[in-house]
Amino acid sequence: MGRKTKRVGFFIVVGSIAFCAVIFLLYRYNYIPHRKYDTEFFGIEPYVSQNDKDGDLTDDQTDILQSARQYTTQKPWYKSKYYDGGYPDDGYGVCTDVVAQAMLGAGYDLMELVDEDIRQHQKEYDILEPDKHIDFRRVKNLKVYFKNTAQSLTTDIYDIESWHGGDIVIFKKHIGIVSDKRNKKGIPFVIHHANPFQADYEEDILEIWGKVEGHYRIQ
Repeated sequence: MGRKTKRVGFFIVVGSIAFCAVIFLLYRYNYIPHRKYDTEFFGIEPYVSQNDKDGDLTDDQTDILQSARQYTTQKPWYKSKYYDGGYPDDGYGVCTDVVAQAMLGAGYDLMELVDEDIRQHQKEYDILEPDKHIDFRRVKNLKVYFKNTAQSLTTDIYDIESWHGGDIVIFKKHIGIVSDKRNKKGIPFVIHHANPFQADYEEDILEIWGKVEGHYRIQ
């Protein structure tokens, strides 16, 4: 085999490896869509809340899920800004806004609720001067708020029967709403907003994002 042939063969092998690596990374980070399975596919009954905060005849759990999905259909652009009214009103948003808008759609004003809890447990939040227009849009504050007010659930993502659409999942510096769609293992997708470059707002990230620090359900 000549030197030129060997060189061509080498580049073919290297190119094939590089191509496979790119495909793997594109799939891993959801730029290649993952197949979605309904919760019922795994023999799991969707969780239905006994509460209907806003009286719209849709239970809170379903309302939160549907409102999160509705908010992300508006395709907010990722950008962190301060708003005098608290809630973004210009098409921008961050991860916490997915949760805030999901809860607002179910009748829960997270801005007011977090501010109330901060003023009752200020030492837990480590905040010297509360500012309700921004405090509810910070992950570190929502970790405390949901710990104080919501039902705490397992953080084991492989305990698939304990995860339901409309739950809230918190990572070290990120937060989102659990989807009712799952991957082939039964692990739920997450409705979230992480950066301007993510492929979609509903992604298969629970296994790759890092340690789950909180899993909550509104009571």
